[in-house]
Amino acid sequence: MEPNVRFWITERQSFIQRVLQWTDLLDPTNLVLSIEKIEKSRQLLLTNEDASRGDFEDKRIQEAWKRSLSTVHPDNSRLIPGPFRPAALLPFTAPTLFLSMLPVKSLKSMILPQASFYTYSTVFNIVNGNASYDRRAHESLLLGAGVIVSSTFLGLFPRLLQVKLSMNSVLSRNVIPVIILAQLSGMNVIASRSLEPMRGIEVMDKEGNVIGYSRKAGTKAVKDTATSRVVLFGTSAFIPEVFAYFFKRTQFFLQNPWSLWTLKFSCTILVMGLMVPVSFSIFPQIRRIQCSELEKEIQLATEETELFYNRGV
Repeated sequence: MEPNVRFWITERQSFIQRVLQWTDLLDPTNLVLSIEKIEKSRQLLLTNEDASRGDFEDKRIQEAWKRSLSTVHPDNSRLIPGPFRPAALLPFTAPTLFLSMLPVKSLKSMILPQASFYTYSTVFNIVNGNASYDRRAHESLLLGAGVIVSSTFLGLFPRLLQVKLSMNSVLSRNVIPVIILAQLSGMNVIASRSLEPMRGIEVMDKEGNVIGYSRKAGTKAVKDTATSRVVLFGTSAFIPEVFAYFFKRTQFFLQNPWSLWTLKFSCTILVMGLMVPVSFSIFPQIRRIQCSELEKEIQLATEETELFYNRGV
């Protein structure tokens, strides 16, 4: 069995335990690990009996699990490219999220932040989604390009209305952009991973044996991840706006108006830094699903009452 799959199946963690686990896995040093170190860690997990029994007291085994879980895709055992590992989500999206929420001076000034944000989000979702179904490279490229263009357009549309209609109320400037960004983040996941509900993803028993491919499990995996993205980016955009709203009414802001953007950027980094492990932990990485909820052919193929599938990140 793939070590990462074995880990997530055997470790029945609570929400708090998952948050602590993801906080460890999101260590920025995981972005620059050498292939040699990762391969040594994987070899240790595959050959060491203590690792297979779940002995996490050994520091070497702990470090090996950290490296494996943060850099290797559980479906195909391939290395995740450094810029798209889970630990890269914060440094790549926080600045573009901050720029996307700035007041609109001209539509041109908003195109690059929006396009950058949705381009990275789309590629991240495709790379870290479930990879157990048959998918060709050109399909991912065409799907990704379409999702990037449509997400960017939908993200710019309310800003265009704001410029053309000169809407300057708190609702149009602060609230509506947050709601739209949160919803589009969820829709981006659904669109970029739309092949999973269409073709079905692997469902397996507790030993890692593949029972079949389920479209229902694919639908559930995508919905769960989309929900976590709405929570992540909605909260990360909303809280800095609330802080900025009250900060602009202080005497300090009146004397130092430039400090607003420093506060807002710092708040965005802080909130998102807290929300990334929380959003990744809302649902388990390897989800359990009752066999009765799956297709008839899968129910007939096994006597197990409970099966597992990779939700993706």
